[in-house]
Parts: sequence; C-alpha cells; structure tokens
Amino acid sequence: MIIGHRQVERNGIIYIIRSAVREDAAELSAIRLQIDGETENMERRQGEGFISPKGFEEIIRKDTEADRNLFLVAEVEGKLAGFARCEGSVLSKNAHKVEFGICILRAFWGYGIGYSLLQQATSWADSQGIVKMGLTVLETNTGAISLYRRFGFETEGILKKDKLLADGTYYNTLVMGRLKDQLTD
Repeated sequence: MIIGHRQVERNGIIYIIRSAVREDAAELSAIRLQIDGETENMERRQGEGFISPKGFEEIIRKDTEADRNLFLVAEVEGKLAGFARCEGSVLSKNAHKVEFGICILRAFWGYGIGYSLLQQATSWADSQGIVKMGLTVLETNTGAISLYRRFGFETEGILKKDKLLADGTYYNTLVMGRLKDQLTD
C-alpha cells in the first residue's frame, strides 16, 4: 500500500515520512546493516539476515501491491534515517492483523521519528480496518516499550530467556499487541 508524504519538524530537524519506493532499496540495505550494528534491540546481529538491494526491491514491490502491508521510510535531508513495516497475511484466519517492526539509525534517536512512523502506521491500520497490530520487543528496550504503550499496545506475553546478547546474558522478549476495538471502549 502507498501513503502520501508527511513532513514533520521536531527538535530542530525536518523529516519526511513516506512510503518506500524502489529507489530506496540500496540505501535500505545499507542502513539496516548499520542499525543492526548500533544496537542490541534488533532481532539479529550485524550481518545476520542480510537483505540485499534486490531483496529490498522485492519487499517494496510486494508491500506496494498488498492491501495489508505498509513499508514506511523516514527521510532527513534526502537520506533515510529509518523505516517501519506492517506485514499482513493472506491467510484468512490472520487477515485481521499485521506485524509491526521499526528500525532507526542511532544518530536520529530522540527526534520523534519512531513516534511519527508508529503514528502513521497505526493511523493506516485503523483506516484499513485492521483489528490487531502485533510486535515483539526486547525487555531492556524501555524507550520503545513506553512508546508502544502510548499508542495502545499492551503486553500479551513474555518469551523467557528468548535472546542471548553480546554480554552473554539471556533476556526476555515482550509480545505486545494493539487491538483497535479496545481503543474505542
């Protein structure tokens, strides 16, 4: 699905939230790799699960054509600062929900980019009649957890000792969900 551009000014920078396009593929591949090396909050370590520019082109194509998928990017001065995706399912039992994920370059933390991407994603989901948005987040990522709660996400479960981080310690993962019908009750 494609959405229009939205310009945001916050904490001294101006950025654009928009749908990903084919021309973003090479930059998306590079920043995903960079982000994976900047934080332990992602599902993978740097270099694991690498997605090539061609791979991103295919994801963008599929997300653009699918009614239940959305691929957003945040652009600052012509360069990508992060991205977010909502991925739905073609299976009828899961057609009411999407999975959400987000990545932002460390240099752009604190500018509200995560907030803006999540705001756009939840607004899109609500407008599409999506009943549930789901995500997973490392228990130590308290900033993200706080942001998700602001948008109505609740902890639905805990995956104990789910991630082994570089410090050699196992950490829990929170499973969070946002139900549209609970937002209006």
